[in-house]
Amino acid sequence: MITCKNPILSGFYPDPSICRVGEWFYLVTSTFAYFPGIPVFRSRNLAQWEQIGNILTRESQLPLQGCEHNEGIYAPTLRWHEGTFYLITTNVSGGGNFIVTAKNPQGPWSEPHFLENARGIDPSLFFDEDGTCYYIGQRENSRGGRYNGDCEIWIQKLDLQTFRLEGEAHPVLYGFQRNAIWPEGPHLYKRNGYYYIFHAEGGTAEHHSEMVARSKNIFGPYEYAGTNPILTHRHLGKNAEITCVGHCDLTEDEQGNWFMVVLGCRPVDGKTFLGRETFLAKVEWEDDWPVVNPGVGMLEKEICLPGEKDNSMPGELNEVRNYSFKNMTDKKLPLDFMMLRNPQPNAYTIDEQEECLKLPAKAVAIGDNGSPSYVAVRQKHHRFQAETEFLLKAGEKGDRAGIAYLQNSQNYLLAEYGEVGADGYIYVTVCINGTEKILAEKKTEKRGMQTLRLSVDQSLAQVWLIWPETEEKSQCIIREVDISHMCTEAAGGFTGCTVGMYVHSEQKQSTGCAQFCRFTVK
Repeated sequence: MITCKNPILSGFYPDPSICRVGEWFYLVTSTFAYFPGIPVFRSRNLAQWEQIGNILTRESQLPLQGCEHNEGIYAPTLRWHEGTFYLITTNVSGGGNFIVTAKNPQGPWSEPHFLENARGIDPSLFFDEDGTCYYIGQRENSRGGRYNGDCEIWIQKLDLQTFRLEGEAHPVLYGFQRNAIWPEGPHLYKRNGYYYIFHAEGGTAEHHSEMVARSKNIFGPYEYAGTNPILTHRHLGKNAEITCVGHCDLTEDEQGNWFMVVLGCRPVDGKTFLGRETFLAKVEWEDDWPVVNPGVGMLEKEICLPGEKDNSMPGELNEVRNYSFKNMTDKKLPLDFMMLRNPQPNAYTIDEQEECLKLPAKAVAIGDNGSPSYVAVRQKHHRFQAETEFLLKAGEKGDRAGIAYLQNSQNYLLAEYGEVGADGYIYVTVCINGTEKILAEKKTEKRGMQTLRLSVDQSLAQVWLIWPETEEKSQCIIREVDISHMCTEAAGGFTGCTVGMYVHSEQKQSTGCAQFCRFTVK
């Protein structure tokens, strides 16, 4: 037996989808405006997960120009059939629903096959026993939407040779509750002669829930389970340890045990900074209906699984993430690094000789609707420290570099170093609902290599200037910065916070850059 700790993916990993091929489980999540799109993980035991790639790695696959922070890639579904992996998802700001394929989940993945007449979001694929492929998704109620969130689940045959929908589109479900809102995230399965549709309902916030219906015929009529919702935490209140639970996908292990991955949030004092995370639950079947975590009925912090520890997997990576840029001969960013929208070919350089990551001082600010010089990772803990060591090579007046802590383009915190003439300054800037304000501007005698540290303790932050060679000279620039505006409840949207290395210039044609030698999150 092995103990699995929930969440299995901490931080901004929403809308999980899972499939098994042989002994391996593969899992993907949404990425919205971040690039590359859709990380892919693998595991043998469902408890230890390793990122092995990103699925959408080219602008031709993932056009994100001009998209808002909460647009881009929604709710992917990963499936495998007869030697091929299929990933179907929605780019809500760039073409709609599409499929990419690969023989190996690490890639390379194909160019997108966009689906005509596939309206709506949250698409999924189902392969029946005879090999027929079906598309299932969510769209506005075809009988006429009566209110915001009046949607339907629909099914149609899909020809994977031409990537075209065939025959009639069949609306099959409109939500379990009377006047249900946002029936979405549907997945279709078959077991013991029944077709099952699992779908979320109630919106992805605190009223989120998971429903199930079944039929002997793939096009229905479908019967909802009397036990619906089969999983929700909405009755536990806003102060529950885990909230917003829903949007599941099922898998079965080689021994016939069933499990589901599902999204949820972990707010502290009513504030969620980590976004929607990926959790795991057991599923058993009673009278051909699913029961989630029998006897418990909600997500658990720990689950005992039938597998064993996988010694071939990396150790615990979540506590300390230490990134240096030495010996990176492939000159590629680590798999968990992200940028916003479509970075240009010169967006970064890994310099082997200088052993650093170079980011240009661009005039695109982090609050702009473009691709700033920002390389980031997800926030995975309520308390963390992010630290980076860098050299600013200012090309123009107004070039700055340091750490950015980002919820969205309207809400963020910046800790930066800049130079005015012969003097160096540390700047701490906050943006609340689109309005920037400088909280601190302190002159420093330290020139050349800089080390900045951002410490976050739930909804409070501190910024430090570190002197690695003379620790007692390290200086707290500002204490107890209120960052409540960066929680999901205040900022809205679908993403969690990210933190990373950032460079910006006030000049459009700056030749400056910053050389980052190290970036650590712990």
